[in-house]
Amino acid sequence: MSDESTAAGPPEPFDLGKLRELVELMEKHGLTEVNLRRGDQRWRLRRGPQEIVSMVPAQPAYSLPPSATNPAAPPAPADVPAAAVGLLIKSPTVGTFYAAASPDDPPFVSIGARVDPETTVCIVEAMKVFNQIPAEVSGTIVEVLVKNGDPVEFGQPLFRVRPD
Repeated sequence: MSDESTAAGPPEPFDLGKLRELVELMEKHGLTEVNLRRGDQRWRLRRGPQEIVSMVPAQPAYSLPPSATNPAAPPAPADVPAAAVGLLIKSPTVGTFYAAASPDDPPFVSIGARVDPETTVCIVEAMKVFNQIPAEVSGTIVEVLVKNGDPVEFGQPLFRVRPD
């Protein structure tokens, strides 16, 4: 590769088509980071989760009267509300939440579904890149915290999982 830093004139703008192609290649090959350098131009792309699952219990938005609780649910410790028990699967990126691969397909998971770390639980679409989100934990889905088509933020809880 020749050194292009000697070329005179203003720097060329980023080629959006090349950027999109690079993001697609990263997705296709499962890459999380790419660093490219040519002369004075440098491109560095990172994608993917930094931390998806957390054991931080969420605070319930409201409390249900005792008659509204599910009698078949396993008992929770007395000092922790039932809604706060479990692991959270969080969004690794900002985007749009999709419960299924297409509108005609069934959801990847629903309440009561058994998941393992490799189970795809949803898709989060960002800039036309559809990221399959793995559970990264083993257990049973006990709560779906977002609706299909909802916008989600980085770190936003998507599912609550009762661990094995």
